[in-house]
Amino acid sequence: MTNPDPNFPDPIWVPSSDRIESSNLSNFMKHVNIQGDIIDSYAELHQWSIDYKKDFWLEIWQFCDVIGYKGDCILGEGLAKWGAFNPSRDTIWFPQSQLNYAENLLAYSFQAPDDTAIWFKNERGESRQLTWQDLCDQVSILQQWLKHNGVEKGDVVAGYLPHMPETVIAMLATTSLGAIWTSTSPDFGTESVIERFGQVNPKVLFCCNGYDFNGKTFHIEEKNRQISDALPSLVNTCQIDYLQTDLSQDDHGDFFSDWQAILASFLPRGINFERISFNDPLFVLYSSGTTGKPKCIVHSVGGTILSHLKEHQLHCDVQPKDRVFYYTTCGWMMWNWHVSALASGATLVIFDGSPMYPNPNVLWQLAQEAQVTLFGTSAKYLEALQKSQFTPSSCYTLDSLKTLCSTGSVLYPEQYDFVYSSIKVDVHLASIAGGTDICGCFVLGNPISPVYRGECQGAGLGMDVTVFDQQGKEVVAQRGELVCRNSFPNQPLGFWHDNGERYHNAYWNKFNDTWHHGDDVEMTQHGGMIFYGRSDTTLNPGGVRIGTAEIYQQVNQLEEIQDSIAVARRVDGDENVVLFVQLTDGAVLDDELQQSIKQTLRIQCSPRHVPAEIYRLNEIPKTKSGKLVELAVKQVLHGLDVQNLGAIANPSALEEVAQYQRQPIN
Repeated sequence: MTNPDPNFPDPIWVPSSDRIESSNLSNFMKHVNIQGDIIDSYAELHQWSIDYKKDFWLEIWQFCDVIGYKGDCILGEGLAKWGAFNPSRDTIWFPQSQLNYAENLLAYSFQAPDDTAIWFKNERGESRQLTWQDLCDQVSILQQWLKHNGVEKGDVVAGYLPHMPETVIAMLATTSLGAIWTSTSPDFGTESVIERFGQVNPKVLFCCNGYDFNGKTFHIEEKNRQISDALPSLVNTCQIDYLQTDLSQDDHGDFFSDWQAILASFLPRGINFERISFNDPLFVLYSSGTTGKPKCIVHSVGGTILSHLKEHQLHCDVQPKDRVFYYTTCGWMMWNWHVSALASGATLVIFDGSPMYPNPNVLWQLAQEAQVTLFGTSAKYLEALQKSQFTPSSCYTLDSLKTLCSTGSVLYPEQYDFVYSSIKVDVHLASIAGGTDICGCFVLGNPISPVYRGECQGAGLGMDVTVFDQQGKEVVAQRGELVCRNSFPNQPLGFWHDNGERYHNAYWNKFNDTWHHGDDVEMTQHGGMIFYGRSDTTLNPGGVRIGTAEIYQQVNQLEEIQDSIAVARRVDGDENVVLFVQLTDGAVLDDELQQSIKQTLRIQCSPRHVPAEIYRLNEIPKTKSGKLVELAVKQVLHGLDVQNLGAIANPSALEEVAQYQRQPIN
């Protein structure tokens, strides 16, 4: 396909007419057209979803077969929601509605109880499959046990677990009662877990005795005991024998209950779903905590269901019997996003372990075996896969794969090339962006429109997303701030134990009644979105605004560089770019490599992108979910304290940074 406009590049992928015709999105557009609004393109549909927001979200409810009482009121004008005090901004959706999250996720079990609901595999090679009936039976048993421990609507249940079937079961049992689920992954240290769970006072804690990662076994029984002792709100703790060590009572003490013993103590007898308000709390997620105590972000039942159904079915074309895989941990909002795929009748394909151990083919072997239709991962994984020189298409046909989602950081144009040259020629590559803040996406893909190299396809339906300059003026083909100008159901209810002030300062303080997300972006002429990084870590040498992703895109391609991180050092009222690099095995940061880095950036970007200082680190500092911690590195470089080292996956890397606080400039 040739683009008729010479100012636009040709798309890197165009959906076939059959793909468009069979998509949920096309069927949704036909459904809207029947109601009287003639819509022929995604751009028209998006504009309609903004102009007629009540009609749009009502259509989502009906098209996606949401289970529950809808009520007669779609948008409660002037009604403040939970935890907010600005009625003009924080209006509530479906104020009369009553529904249950778990009931919606388990609805498909009535249609095909013997189909596979969960396909699980871990690094040890263990594999399990649960049918929908198996899943419902175990949720029923766990629900009875939670009731026995006094869990009811509004209580908090916590999971300190890997992504495995038991985690999904515990969450579904919790939310079936109208209770609130919160989780984090077992690689978090004791203090970090207590800092999170200690704010929300869980009544029950689920944990496991250990896990495997990258060929190593980690025993965490002592961490579990320390966490339980530090949470006085706990009534009971359930420990899962994930390492298959045949737990005895002496291993976990009288305070811990054993998962297998619970399953043997009750008989499945159906699940009672407690329907609660659309705007009642469902999940508590946590900010990274790298700049202070983690914020406890509260998400609603109805907002989560509607948003995830919209994103899965319309944007990712998830259909019943699809196999949806996402590589994630329980400490990342993509876990919540992944498990919601059950509500669309899809099978959850789950992997626990390192995505590169014992070799780079592990996830693709699983994708082939499980016939994955949607493969979800991070941009960093695709970059690492490309550097490993492993080509999935040379080993696997991936016949079932329709969609590949990437998130977590900027997906560079070179990774677009890699996906289409080395994974699959005909796949919908959807670079998606949003966050923990909304447990969903502001920008993502759609299966009926072209994909352009280096661009997210566009704003999500129902989201009035655009780009503002520093004065709050909308700009196109110019870098600025990602904002959203309208209300949407999955806005967070607020922060736990907050009067609204912290919530307002986090998202609403920069532009009047407009959500400011903190991403440095550019909207293209055809509605795509190019990401440059976080706006709070944007570099500004000589007054020229530079996104860190521009530097990483070029530097990380060099064969000597495994990873990198760039920050600004204040010098005489200006900024110098300081680049830290992690080298590949055998590489040396000598004058030749430094000059190669500088020359690459000078030619491919500009002289302003060239770092004044380049240093080697053994590891690049990152959060537990693999995100670069640029702000923490900048703080250390300027001699400031990082307020929450527990949020950093490898805090020793920051100690390496500290030695360059007063290092003379090259």
